[in-house]
Amino acid sequence: MRNIGSIAWVLVPALACLWGPPLLAQPKDRIATFIRDALTARSKQMVAATIEMPAGKYDFKASPEQQTFGQLVLHIADVNYLYCSKIGSVPAPELSALSDADPKEKLVERMKSSFDFCGAALAKLDDAHMADTLNMGDTKASRAMIILTLSGTWNDHSMMLNNDLKLGAQVPPTANK
Repeated sequence: MRNIGSIAWVLVPALACLWGPPLLAQPKDRIATFIRDALTARSKQMVAATIEMPAGKYDFKASPEQQTFGQLVLHIADVNYLYCSKIGSVPAPELSALSDADPKEKLVERMKSSFDFCGAALAKLDDAHMADTLNMGDTKASRAMIILTLSGTWNDHSMMLNNDLKLGAQVPPTANK
């Protein structure tokens, strides 16, 4: 028994030195940090994709059932404003109506501004209220679930933009890395 106690006096401090710093280095607000990091990465990719698509191809559709590229850009912006306003508990701004027939520059700017809004809306987000229930139309979900949904939506939308670029004979920005 005495040897176990002696070993513990040596092992516990040694293990604390090895494992303590990595455990302490974990971000305090892991979910909030996750969504802000995802926002940074995906916004760059998606905005770059909208810039890469030539203005004359914003009416491109991969199939007759799908949205045009321009409609997809506006959809992404609308989703950003809706989800980020709910997650961040801030009102979405009143915006002028745009259509996919508007000039490319206006559509790119709408997407950029939606990601800027998300950055501001999520800037003070912390993990303290992740279990809070939020209303998303007819659906109620926790803030954490809405964050996961938004992140998954960004992944899907990024893939859709890049797919449209490829099918429209363009090189997606993600292929240039």
